Amino acid sequence: MGIRAGEHTEMRKYEEEHYLFEHIKERIYPWITQSLTEPRALNGKNISVKDTPLIAFAGELMVVFVIKRGEEAYEILKDNMLPPDCDIEALYQIACENLVRDVEFVIGNTMYGAFAILADGYHEASSLCFRHIWDVCATKLEDDLLIMVPSKDTVLFAPASQGEVLEKMKQHAERAYAAAQSKVSMGLYLFTKDGKELLAYDETKH
Repeated sequence: MGIRAGEHTEMRKYEEEHYLFEHIKERIYPWITQSLTEPRALNGKNISVKDTPLIAFAGELMVVFVIKRGEEAYEILKDNMLPPDCDIEALYQIACENLVRDVEFVIGNTMYGAFAILADGYHEASSLCFRHIWDVCATKLEDDLLIMVPSKDTVLFAPASQGEVLEKMKQHAERAYAAAQSKVSMGLYLFTKDGKELLAYDETKH
């Protein structure tokens, strides 16, 4: 039939005990990324769009899914680990619900007037998935928010009208990006207070 030894096993990975959906579904989380490498994941050296479920997010950001395998061990979820009828949007909802259940997001202050999202060192960037966090912050600050996600564990934001704070936030983000093992982006993102949307922000147009 032309099927080589080993091919059948590879094609049916989702049937293996280690990957049965009912065993892993409560340990799947969304990670925000921009590059196709995830150095903090067990198999994240090279992520291929051909075999990895990805969801386009704001600007160049994407959502990749990870399975928690240990206290500090995560595995990138690949296509062949999912049943063929798996709905990616439904998977995203499950992953976000798991994150809300397991990780607490706290708002911290910086010395220069911006704010930071604090979590567990792995999921700070995933806070972008939760519109209600940004809605509450924008409402309290009575302004649109400018957000930076230089690394997996660093999310900074400031009221959009505070230019001086924004400049200091950019410097903070540059340092975090340079030092990070898991870099995300040096781009700016805008959360609109009225529209409640997260958008890529182009400074040249403002």
